[in-house]
Amino acid sequence: MKSTGIVRKVDELGRIVLPIELRRTLHIEIGDAIEVYVDPERITLKKYMPACVFCGNFEDMTYFKGKLVCSNCIDEIT
Repeated sequence: MKSTGIVRKVDELGRIVLPIELRRTLHIEIGDAIEVYVDPERITLKKYMPACVFCGNFEDMTYFKGKLVCSNCIDEIT
């Protein structure tokens, strides 16, 4: 994992601010969803990208019974 050298304090409501340079680099826009991962030593933030429930593909998605499925998996199923 690469250090950015950016340090931010947590405010009284438990929030931190992601600097604009970091948001631009990672293409994070206002309203984007962020996933939070934790392990005993760190918190990792990742821009949320919905993926196919079967293969994890991010492209050409369709909802089927409330789940995201890519066109390739739909073709395989049918």
